[in-house]
Amino acid sequence: MLGYMLLVLGYWTFRILTKANKHKEILMAAAYITGAEVFFRMTGAYIFYETAKYSVILFSLFGLFFYGFRYNGITYIIYILILFPGVLVSMENIGYDVNFRKSVLFNMSGPLTLGAISLYCIGRSLKFKDFLEVLDMLVLPLITITIYVFIYAPDLREVVTGTASNAALSGGYGPNQVATVLGLGAFILYSRFFIPYKNKIVHLVMMFFMVLMAYRALVTFSRGGVIVAGIMMVFFSIVLYFSTGVKTKVKISFKLFTIVFIGIAVWSLALLQTSGMIGNRYENKDALGREKEDVTTGRAELFRTEFETFEENAFFGIGVGNVKFEFENELGKAVASHNEVSRMLSEHGFFGIIALLILLFAPLLSKLAGSSNIYFYPFMIFWFLTISHSSMRIAAPAFIYGLALLNITYEKKT
Repeated sequence: MLGYMLLVLGYWTFRILTKANKHKEILMAAAYITGAEVFFRMTGAYIFYETAKYSVILFSLFGLFFYGFRYNGITYIIYILILFPGVLVSMENIGYDVNFRKSVLFNMSGPLTLGAISLYCIGRSLKFKDFLEVLDMLVLPLITITIYVFIYAPDLREVVTGTASNAALSGGYGPNQVATVLGLGAFILYSRFFIPYKNKIVHLVMMFFMVLMAYRALVTFSRGGVIVAGIMMVFFSIVLYFSTGVKTKVKISFKLFTIVFIGIAVWSLALLQTSGMIGNRYENKDALGREKEDVTTGRAELFRTEFETFEENAFFGIGVGNVKFEFENELGKAVASHNEVSRMLSEHGFFGIIALLILLFAPLLSKLAGSSNIYFYPFMIFWFLTISHSSMRIAAPAFIYGLALLNITYEKKT
C-alpha cells in the first residue's frame, strides 16, 4: 500500500506541474490527499504518520510558488510565527530521551498545515464548478473508506455489546477519525443533494453513498463526527434556503422532507442492527440503560487540566508536545489532547490566545470584505467543532478551514 500512496503523490505532482490551471489542480490534489489520509493510515500506506499533512503543506507551497503571495495573507504568516515560541520552550523542557519529531512535530503539523493552506487560499477566487470538482476529489477516497469498512467490519450484532466507540466497526481503525471524515463526506454529498450532479446516474450513485457514509459514521459509536455533520447540514440548509428565490425555496422544502425521511430510515436501521445500543449511546446511557456521569467521555477532565496548566504558565505556556506529560503527572495517564483550543492555551500560553483570535476573526473579516462562499459557515463550523472534540489529528479541519477562505464566483444564467 505504500506504493499506492507514492503513486498518488507522484500523480498529483505531475498534474500540478503540467496543467495550465494549476490553481484548481493544487486544491484538487490537497483535497484528494485529505480525503485519503484516514485510508492511508488504516492500511499502513504512509512514510510518516503525518504524511498527508506534510503533502498538503507541500502542495500549498507549490501554489505560493506559482501564484505568489496575497497581501491579506500576512495574517497567517503572523499566525505561523506565533507558534514558534512554544517550540523553543519545548526544546528547553523536553527530555533528551524523547523523540523530537514525534512529540513536537506531531502537535505542530496540524496548525502548520492550516497556516500553509490558509496562506494560499486567502484572497483567491475559484469558479463554482471548479470548487465542486475540488469537493468531489475529497469525496472519492471517502467512498473507498466506506467500501473498505463495509468489507472489513464484522456483523454489528456480533460485536456490539456496549455503547463505547468501537474500532471493529470502523474497519479496525480509530472510530473518532473514521466518523469525522465519513460525517464530512456525508455532508458534502448532502449539499450535492440540493446542488445535483448533471449526470442523473452519477447523482443517484452519490446519493446512495451519502446514505452509506451516514450509516457507517453512525455505527462507529463515535458521536463527534456525526453531530458535527448534522450541525453543518442544518446551517447549509438555512443559508441555501434564504439565498434563493421563491421557486427554489419550494424545491428545497420538498427535498428537506425527503432528507428527513432518509435520516429516520438510517437511524431506525442503526437502532435495529445494534439492538438499540446506538440510541443509548446518544442518550449518554450504558448498555443497561443507566445514564453515565460524564457525557464528554473524559474530555472535560483533560480540558480542566489543560486550562489549569495555562493559568500556571500563562505567557509562554509549557511548550509544544508537553501537555501529554502534564496529563501523566496530573491524571496518571499519558494521552494526547482532544481539544486544540485548550492545547493551544496550555502549550503556547498568551501566544496561543493570539493565534486562536487570528483563526476566528481573519475569515470573518474576509467574509465582511465581500468574499462569497456558500460553504463558509458550515466549513467554519466543521473546523471549530472538530478541533474541539478531536484536536487536529487529521488534515481535514485544516484543509476545510482553507476552503472556507476561498471566494467562489458564480456564473450568471443567460
